[in-house]
Amino acid sequence: MLLIKEIYPAILGESRLSGETCAIVRLTGCHRRCRYCDTEYAFSGGRRLTVADVCEQVRGIGFRTVLVTGGEPLLQRELLDLLHVLVGDRYRVVLETSGTTGVPLRLDELPAEVVRVVDVKTPGSGIDVTEIDWDGLATLGTDDEVKIVCCDRADYVWARDEVVRADRLPRQVPVTLAPVWGELEPRALAEWILADRLPVRFQVQLHKVVWPDAEGGV
Repeated sequence: MLLIKEIYPAILGESRLSGETCAIVRLTGCHRRCRYCDTEYAFSGGRRLTVADVCEQVRGIGFRTVLVTGGEPLLQRELLDLLHVLVGDRYRVVLETSGTTGVPLRLDELPAEVVRVVDVKTPGSGIDVTEIDWDGLATLGTDDEVKIVCCDRADYVWARDEVVRADRLPRQVPVTLAPVWGELEPRALAEWILADRLPVRFQVQLHKVVWPDAEGGV
């Protein structure tokens, strides 16, 4: 059984697939407390569902891309069964994770077909750098993605230095930088990236633009 907060049709708001239609499966629970978290409602509650129950709801939505997120989905080992079934049913599966330690599922345990989007935490997030799963990040491939959300200029400089050094972030994995919604002006981040000629992808949270006042279900 999986503890599921919500399942719904959506337009992907982040990652390289931003703008595409999908089914979102949001799992309940998170062991981290990022300062800027916008899904605190997923920390608790939800329903216990079997893998078959989840897949039935996904099929009912009708889209062929599934985003699995949280909370922190890697807290539930039963997630592996769901991912294997979705991949076997030929869905394109994307999994978003905080990429931190302290979870029972490792990034390299996930089916190879799953696209892993790892949200690497900056100092401004309140998560200590020692809690980042650097070993797990090293297992990512070219189809995966690293996302870094910046609170301010200091966060950007930290992210820039990690990208340039490429000794902890795997060189072959695409990196996306995004501003914290409502805190860092997107234009400022875009201009810093251009000024430094940084080889990353710039992104804003598309769902925040379309549904700025919504909590959940988008």
